[in-house]
Amino acid sequence: MGKRFSVLKVGVVVACSLVLVFASIVPASAWVPDRPVEFIIPAGTGGGADVMARFISPLVSKYKLSPKPWIVINKSAGAGAEGFMYAKAQKGNANLIIITLDNLFTTPMATGVPFNWRDLTPVARLALDEFVLWVNAASPYKTAQEYIDAVKKAPGKFVMGGTGAKQEDQIITVLMEQAFGLKFNYVPFKGGGTVAVELVGKHIDSSVNNPAEAVSHWKNGTLRALAAFDTERINLPDWKGIPTMKEATGKDISYLMLRGIFMAPGVSKEQQDYYIDTLKKVTETPEWKKYISDNGLKAAWLTGPDYVKWLEQKEATTKELMAKGGLLKK
Repeated sequence: MGKRFSVLKVGVVVACSLVLVFASIVPASAWVPDRPVEFIIPAGTGGGADVMARFISPLVSKYKLSPKPWIVINKSAGAGAEGFMYAKAQKGNANLIIITLDNLFTTPMATGVPFNWRDLTPVARLALDEFVLWVNAASPYKTAQEYIDAVKKAPGKFVMGGTGAKQEDQIITVLMEQAFGLKFNYVPFKGGGTVAVELVGKHIDSSVNNPAEAVSHWKNGTLRALAAFDTERINLPDWKGIPTMKEATGKDISYLMLRGIFMAPGVSKEQQDYYIDTLKKVTETPEWKKYISDNGLKAAWLTGPDYVKWLEQKEATTKELMAKGGLLKK
């Protein structure tokens, strides 16, 4: 009996020692949100950023990645300036994140609003989004070249709908005009979802919507995809049949958009790491992988110094393209 007691006592001591060792290695309580997380979208409903944020939020809850829910909030006024300025003003608020698209760069450059991406805390690049030239499926244009030829014959007659003024959709429209000697009547709308509906209703002649913004209309046969603005085809099952602009017209016009996450300024590294870790887990779920495939996105996870370097390069490229199109604030 004494021997059994001694063995048991030794076992308890060893177990307690191991607990102490592990406790010294693993923090007792890493930071997690202590109230609902505001998940800000600096864009309208139905657009690519809105669709992505509303997809991520329930995944976080499903996989119990946060003790508090992530509440999606649209702040789209001023081409997203409302959302960016709101996040900038939330210094030290770790219960807030913002999903970003290229208006992160274009809005301050086009409007002069006192904001720059460096005012926020970079978290991660989740993906890169494609752009596709779309027409109504009932239109007579079966190829990008046919549509471009028609636009060229009637300067200013064909309406190109896009998300916002002096934003990525207009940048791509200007690139097309310069490459092919065209003149569109560019009409801005509040969000990509609205643009797709306008094209379905034949109120505009074309759009350069992201795949996610037009996919449901494309799959139900009301929209036609003519070409992708990328150097290579969208290498996903549903999308790889769409030719690139270079394949379709001989002109290499490409543009990929950021889908990234930032936090407010003045947060701690521990708080930043929580969101990096959580979003990394989101991108590893089967639901996310299906979402990427269904919506024609490029998986492009990036964080840390590499993400910052990429943002610096993207900012410089965007400024160059906007200057070329006369879209910078004078």
